[in-house]
Amino acid sequence: MPTVRYRTIDVDGLEVFHREAGDPGAPAILLLHGFPSSSHMFRDLIPLLADRFRVVAPDLPGFGRTAMPAREEFAYTFDNLARVVERFTELVGLDRFALYVFDYGAPTGFRIATRHPERITAIISQNGNAYEEGLSSGWDPIRAYWRDPSPANRQALCSFLTPQTTLWQYTHGVPDKTAVSPDGYSLDDFYLARPGADEVQLDLFRDYASNVALYPAFQEYFRRRQPRFLAIWGRNDPFFLPAGAEAFRRDIPAADVRFLDTGHFALETHAGPIAAAIRELLCE
Repeated sequence: MPTVRYRTIDVDGLEVFHREAGDPGAPAILLLHGFPSSSHMFRDLIPLLADRFRVVAPDLPGFGRTAMPAREEFAYTFDNLARVVERFTELVGLDRFALYVFDYGAPTGFRIATRHPERITAIISQNGNAYEEGLSSGWDPIRAYWRDPSPANRQALCSFLTPQTTLWQYTHGVPDKTAVSPDGYSLDDFYLARPGADEVQLDLFRDYASNVALYPAFQEYFRRRQPRFLAIWGRNDPFFLPAGAEAFRRDIPAADVRFLDTGHFALETHAGPIAAAIRELLCE
């Protein structure tokens, strides 16, 4: 089994934790996690890829073991998440890399791709959305907060931060729930319970509207650059619908779109098939 290294690096004064494995000279893959997870979600995938690739998975600011500065010191927006990750890639020497994006990792990574298309060798989107038809009705409470950022609408979103909701996110749509390890959602709950973490996440819920506003720019990037593209989707995701995966073909006709019989956190049950699809995409 490849050795996974666990490191922290200073990114312009912000400590960023990351997991890394593989030959530093091998083709690189940057793995970007989503809500409410961390690079821990890639614990099964990294060893399946590290024999052939340099695999790097950072924790986003406010998530996992990366620093969570006070909101007065760091604005929790997706522009800022992307800025930190972009600088992180430069500091760890990722000049060209494939992007694996999931959930929040998608608008973070797509921002970097649109700014630096020359750095992107391919994109793997695992339940990482860029089309309005991919957003389910599960987003309605968050849409209400976008329209009216009142204290009441903000408070209503606290239900997304409970252990019950985290468990539901991991298990909804999974045919065999005993296949889902409790380690992932338990660790997420630990980080969500830190003082101030709730306000950080509520800020990001509000700023997610900026991602939807950028969908046309992301789509223009797809049309213009035609990156090698794999959309591999848990078809039973309660937040990002299969239509969002299919939509990539509208802008990238050669995109490989695949569906797995699982939910949002597809790596919890299908790390092997996802790794095989990535190797097929990147080794062709």
